Amino acid sequence: MICTEVIGNLETYHTGDKARVLLNLQWFEVTKRIMRKRAEDGHEVVIKLRKEGTRLREGDIVYEDRDKVVVVNILPCDAIQVTPRSIYEMGMVCYEIGNKHLPLFIQGDHVLIPYEKPLERLLVASGYDVAKTHCKLLTMLEANIEPH
Repeated sequence: MICTEVIGNLETYHTGDKARVLLNLQWFEVTKRIMRKRAEDGHEVVIKLRKEGTRLREGDIVYEDRDKVVVVNILPCDAIQVTPRSIYEMGMVCYEIGNKHLPLFIQGDHVLIPYEKPLERLLVASGYDVAKTHCKLLTMLEANIEPH
């Protein structure tokens, strides 16, 4: 099946009693416009998004027929979780991470970065409240550049 656009999202799009087939993606794949993956039911899914800058999100429906919908599922991964104690600390930690051109996620009161041991050591040495966690990275900050 070839998917050229996002049809909707499970939060707002009514799918009725159609089967939901998950298309599992890693956090870094959500910015890709062209890719070939296998859905959980074994069918090959070809993503060829027409619109430049489209970013897939958790729950996006990329295919629909009368029996099923194919839904984006972002897989959890290891991440560094920083819990800033003040707005100043929030700015500083975001500056540190942004200066390294690393992707940055803000979820709740936490700043999340895909796990890298050297970065974790740097943040701990700088005195930030740091923890290693395993979670879905869902809300990447919009930036002019894509992550490396």
